[in-house]
Amino acid sequence: MTLAYILGGGISPASESGVELHEQYPVVQDCYRELAEFTGLTVPQILSEGLPEEPGPRRSVGAVRQAAVALGIADLLADMDVRPGAVGGLSLGGMVSSCLAGSIERRELVHYLMHTGDAPQVDPGAPAEGIAITFVPADRDPSAYYEPAVPDVYLASDFGPCTDGGARMLMLSGLRTALEKVAAEAPQGTVAVLDQYQIALHTPLRRSARDFLEPWIAAMPLRDPSLPLSSCLEQRTLTTAADVRDLFRRNTTDPVHLLHVCAEMKRQGVKLGLVLGPSIPSGVIDFPFPVVHIETPEHVGQAMSAIYELGIEIPAAQTA
Repeated sequence: MTLAYILGGGISPASESGVELHEQYPVVQDCYRELAEFTGLTVPQILSEGLPEEPGPRRSVGAVRQAAVALGIADLLADMDVRPGAVGGLSLGGMVSSCLAGSIERRELVHYLMHTGDAPQVDPGAPAEGIAITFVPADRDPSAYYEPAVPDVYLASDFGPCTDGGARMLMLSGLRTALEKVAAEAPQGTVAVLDQYQIALHTPLRRSARDFLEPWIAAMPLRDPSLPLSSCLEQRTLTTAADVRDLFRRNTTDPVHLLHVCAEMKRQGVKLGLVLGPSIPSGVIDFPFPVVHIETPEHVGQAMSAIYELGIEIPAAQTA
């Protein structure tokens, strides 16, 4: 019976994310100190200080912050002799999962995340872009909400059905005026355009950013994953360094699917998932196996109880 680690996408976590874990556990403190050394940021900048005002640095530091939460939790669990038998994540979570699977070193990962802040943003004078969180009623066709049915709106992420069975959670990206039109025409309260995001994540509109990042990705030293690594781009397991490089390359412009990650994990025999960090909302998504969300010390105890109660087999530690 396999334990999986699941990581969410790059919606920047709140400033308090990881603070309690950092205060209580020296192993988490060690993780943050290491990432600070790699990035040139301070531990407070990564942990809890306000993010930069400029859009590029705000995105890159926010990405490092989210990665730090997940990596710190993984280190804490490893210190308690808990290790996953499978990993996978959505967008940024897919890249951090690649690190947990041994395909990329932490130093290289956070160097890349810092570099993403230099990627082109929306050109001055170009139409405003954005994203929207969307709950599509179960009796409606999700494809009616985005291209080709709706010009200038794209499916950026599919989280799958909600726990109540009444809706499916999507993230839409595209031109802001088009997103606002979708929100106005959808059932009240089911589409929320997020004011704090001004770029169309995971769409063809990010092609210039993908082209900018391509040389860096091509040069990154990657290895074959040492753990089953579920893709968020399609339902499959990534097994080679080339697979992982393709994930990094396509992440900027292609839609990502939590549904694919979880379906592949279920196929692999996963019986319990630990969601590392706050980026996947707790109690909203209908996972195909039990999950425990870990954000606080209390959640760590809940995870340990679930592992024991479900009889999850923990892989032995790998030796060099």
